[in-house]
Amino acid sequence: MTKAPSTADTLADTVQVLAFDIFGTVVDWHGSIVREMQTQHPSVDGDAFARALRAGYQPAMARVMAGEQGWTLIDDLHRGILEEILPRFGLAHLSEAERHHLNRVWHRLDAWADSVEGLQRLKTRFTITTLSNGNIGLLTNMAKRAGLPWDCVLSAEVFKAYKPAPATYLGVAKVFDLAPQQVALVAAHHDDLAAARACGLRTVYIERPLEFGAQHIKDVTPQPGNDLHCANLVALAQALGC
Repeated sequence: MTKAPSTADTLADTVQVLAFDIFGTVVDWHGSIVREMQTQHPSVDGDAFARALRAGYQPAMARVMAGEQGWTLIDDLHRGILEEILPRFGLAHLSEAERHHLNRVWHRLDAWADSVEGLQRLKTRFTITTLSNGNIGLLTNMAKRAGLPWDCVLSAEVFKAYKPAPATYLGVAKVFDLAPQQVALVAAHHDDLAAARACGLRTVYIERPLEFGAQHIKDVTPQPGNDLHCANLVALAQALGC
C-alpha cells in the first residue's frame, strides 16, 4: 500500500523559495538589545528598553501606511522611536554619535542558536531569502555579522510597502517568476503568516517562545492554516529533507 505524501513532502516537492521573516524568527531582537544595554548602559532596564523600542514599531509603520508621512526606511523609523524613548530611560544626554550607534543595534542582532545551521541546510534544497520590513542595509549588515547565508535579501524597501501589504508577499513570487504557492513564508508570527496565506503563499510557523524574553513567554500553540509548525529552523530543515 502506497503511503500518502505528508504535508512536509508536498511542501518540499512544490515550493522553490523559502522567504523568512527576520525579527524574532531568525534573530533574537529582545535578547540582543538587552545584552547591548547591559554592556553600554547598565543602569537601564534592558528588558523594558527593548520592549519600548519594539512597541513603537507598528505605530510608526502605520503612520507611513496611512499616508501621514512618505515612504520611510525602518532605520529612520527606529531612530524616531529611539528619540521618543531616550528621556524615559534617562538617556537624553546621549550625543549624536552615541544615538546613531545605539540605533544601529538592530544591525547587530544575534541569530537564534539554530538559525545558521538551519538556513545552511535549507539552502541546499531551496532558495532562501529574507522578507522583512527591515531595510536592505540593515539586513545585509546583520547577515554579515551573524553569518546568515542568504541567497537573496528582499525587504519592504524593494516593494515600497511594509508587511502585511500583499505587495510584499506577492513581490517575492514576482522576483523569482513563480506562482505564489511555490513560495513559503517562514515566520514566528501568526498575523504575518495569515497575510501571506491570503496571498496564496504556503506558510511555516516557527516557535520562538522567548521572543519577548524569559519574563514574557510567548504562546506558541499551533494554529490552523499553517502547512507546518516547527520548533526551530533545524527542525524545519529535517522536516523538509535537508
